[in-house]
Amino acid sequence: MNLPPKVTDRAFERLSEIGAQAQGKALRVAVEGGGCSGFQYEIDLDAVKDDDLVLRGNGESVVIDSVSLPFLTSAVIDFSEELIGARFVIDNPNASSSCGCGVSFSM
Repeated sequence: MNLPPKVTDRAFERLSEIGAQAQGKALRVAVEGGGCSGFQYEIDLDAVKDDDLVLRGNGESVVIDSVSLPFLTSAVIDFSEELIGARFVIDNPNASSSCGCGVSFSM
């Protein structure tokens, strides 16, 4: 059984802080070919589209298109704040390896 990705409360809280819903946007998480490991994550604020899976929490939305969804089965979408910066991060159990920056992965 393929489980949809999970979004942490911290990620939804950050979306609320930046006012994504107030701008009519959702956090889009997509997987595209490329990067140093074969696939890469594209994370951006975008409008909801017809074929998107919409994950909701804290009045905010995270969307994943139907092509990217199989690559993100059981993944966890989170927000991380560290000394080197703040960013949305994905813990993807489907990735067999990833690059140091965490944006690129292979399966």
